[in-house]
Amino acid sequence: MKKILFFLLLLLSPFGIEAQDSTLNYQPKILLITAHPDDDALFSATIWKTTRLLGGTVDLALMTNGEGGYKYSTLGNYIYGKDLDEEEVGRDYLPGIRKKELMAGGDVVGIRNYFFFDQQDFYYTQDIEETLEKWDTESVEARLADIMKEEEYDFVFMMLPFHGNHGHHKAATLLGLRAIKSLPETERPIALPSFVRRHAEDESIDFGMMEGYPITKVKPDILFEFDRNQKFGFDDRLDYNIIANWVIAEHKSQGTMQLLMRNGVIEQYWFAELNSDDDLDKTRKFFEVINTVQPD
Repeated sequence: MKKILFFLLLLLSPFGIEAQDSTLNYQPKILLITAHPDDDALFSATIWKTTRLLGGTVDLALMTNGEGGYKYSTLGNYIYGKDLDEEEVGRDYLPGIRKKELMAGGDVVGIRNYFFFDQQDFYYTQDIEETLEKWDTESVEARLADIMKEEEYDFVFMMLPFHGNHGHHKAATLLGLRAIKSLPETERPIALPSFVRRHAEDESIDFGMMEGYPITKVKPDILFEFDRNQKFGFDDRLDYNIIANWVIAEHKSQGTMQLLMRNGVIEQYWFAELNSDDDLDKTRKFFEVINTVQPD
């Protein structure tokens, strides 16, 4: 029933026309670029719909192993039987633990491949320059470009590099944007920096670009959303916060994500200025489908 409804939607909307000339892939291919092994939870509902309802493909490029998360591992000590919140122990064991947690969460939303970059998760900082100095940025950027060229993604999801965000998040996004820009224009995936609005009544972050980095500029007044509060199932008792909660629950070595990502989240996607006008049409139609298709 789900597939019948979806294809009827394609026939009755502009999507059906676009599918014939291949301007939109109806099994979309997406690359996530994240800094830490739980950042992907920010995109979880859109990812789940892409893989489970549209039959699309999602891969993840992870910059660090998240060993800097030892400070938040107190409860994880009881799960894993180690003093993970002690720096020496946490930095030793968390890379392996957090990769397993990441892939367990990825199984929930259907992530296909993981590209591990093993950059240092040294400590929390908002300073992007410090992060770029400590990471092997040239190697990361070149490898990202190679992955994008080989896989031919439709979209790349990254974290919005707003002022006050983690320097690792900002650096991961900057390197992703640089990798995209290094490709020929006809081979570039569509860059969509993302963040979440926790409640419908909250205002969106006011973002134009990261100061000093014009490549991060987004087109004004263009914002795509998926509201995890969208209802479905018996008596409309279910919503897509459930998916996000399943993903977050796999990260038992941590804790702060459980507090930050409670019910009520709206996923938001900005449109990078380096994208083309044709990319805007393709993105708009992708989110029309994402907001429409529902489980059986």
